Amino acid sequence: MTITPVLLCGGSGTRLWPLSRKSYPKQFVPLVGQETLFQASARRLSGPGYAPPLVLTGADFRFIVTEQLTAAGIDPGAVLIEPMGRNTAPAVLAAALWLEHNDPDTLMLVAPSDHVVPDAEAFRAAVAEATAPARAGQIVTFGIRPDRPETGYGWLELPEALAADATAAGPLVRFVEKPDAEHAAQMLADGRYLWNAGIFLFSVRAILAAFEAHAPALLDPVRRAVDGAQADLGFLRLAPGPWAGAEDISIDYAVMEQAENLAVVPFGAGWSDLGDWNAVWREAGPDGDGNVVSEHATAIDCTGSLLRSESPRQEVVGIGLEDIIAVAMPDAVLVARRGDAQRVKEAVSALKARQSPQAESFPVDHRPWGYFESLVIGTRFQVKRIVVHPGAALSLQSHHHRSEHWIVVQGTARVTVDDTVTLVTENQSVYIPLGAVHRMENPGKLPMVLIEVQTGSYLGEDDIIRYEDVYARS
Repeated sequence: MTITPVLLCGGSGTRLWPLSRKSYPKQFVPLVGQETLFQASARRLSGPGYAPPLVLTGADFRFIVTEQLTAAGIDPGAVLIEPMGRNTAPAVLAAALWLEHNDPDTLMLVAPSDHVVPDAEAFRAAVAEATAPARAGQIVTFGIRPDRPETGYGWLELPEALAADATAAGPLVRFVEKPDAEHAAQMLADGRYLWNAGIFLFSVRAILAAFEAHAPALLDPVRRAVDGAQADLGFLRLAPGPWAGAEDISIDYAVMEQAENLAVVPFGAGWSDLGDWNAVWREAGPDGDGNVVSEHATAIDCTGSLLRSESPRQEVVGIGLEDIIAVAMPDAVLVARRGDAQRVKEAVSALKARQSPQAESFPVDHRPWGYFESLVIGTRFQVKRIVVHPGAALSLQSHHHRSEHWIVVQGTARVTVDDTVTLVTENQSVYIPLGAVHRMENPGKLPMVLIEVQTGSYLGEDDIIRYEDVYARS
């Protein structure tokens, strides 16, 4: 029996601001290593015995999901689009109802897409340990062997302390909420507790029975959202009306804390949810002085610090720092004590209150055809760098308030301006008058890069009238 991975990737990860933001959250960023967390999660849950992943995400991330899976060489499988965030319980239920049509006895491996598990083979071995009880109708969760009194995780209570080499599934007494420091230390010393990783294995039939028993009110709106889903360019959009009526609740609260057919598989080969910058520092492997230093960053007489620059045009230098986080983006810089890493979300809230775009918007704007970044912004002008993927095309569009000048600096662009279509190569340019109907395409096999100079009374991204769009955006 194959296992269908169900990857949940709708979170925003505000504790990892400024690198993780609402418009481009942490699961799509290479925080540790060269791959993104989402790609690493999909790769970890692939191979013999695994079906292509079923992904649940928001509309803004649908093309990022398929692009990153394709880049990792993984068949995207089905991608369900959530009309709005409704937490993990409705998402898991939607996945189960969708899979029920094919095989109600298939196994679902539900996992967040923003975790770090360095030893993928060991994790797949833990999943293998969980398959027998899952096939027998149990709901299996994975408990992480704790190595510190962590207050940022929920915990799992076992009936007795585990042997050091225990790997088999066993009974679970209860879920424990995130503790304070004193209780976390007591649970660590007790030996009967594991961290709750939020990863589950169960059959479609078992989880649907659990919802019927413990969260029946979710069944009707989520079932109607799945039954009313619309196909959209290879994605499946859940019906927004019924979905809005589903309660916003986690799978733990809705089902797991009430279910009786629970089992837990212990896992001790390394795991982190990268919940804050302190976790990134820990997982990145501090050097002999306790520092984690990225390219374009320099530590002089520093200890226990994380220094990170996300741009080759920005050098971050720390001198005499102790237990400090310094993360520099082109449009924002974070400096904090490592002990205050959990408070970064307070900074995001403060920026949102000031209506600062840096609170939620990433400096690089990813689109289905590629991406762009603003280089210079003035009162009546803006300069962008635009990268278009091979074979991709922007929508046929016009603007009410701005004209544009395009200069190709790499590759070749096929440009439509009203009734005229021309090829524009490197070092050539074209002018788009105010109100002209225009389109840009990359007919080549390599990325095309151009510089766009906008001038006008209003330069917002909402000044776009679309006439045709291969990506079906409104």
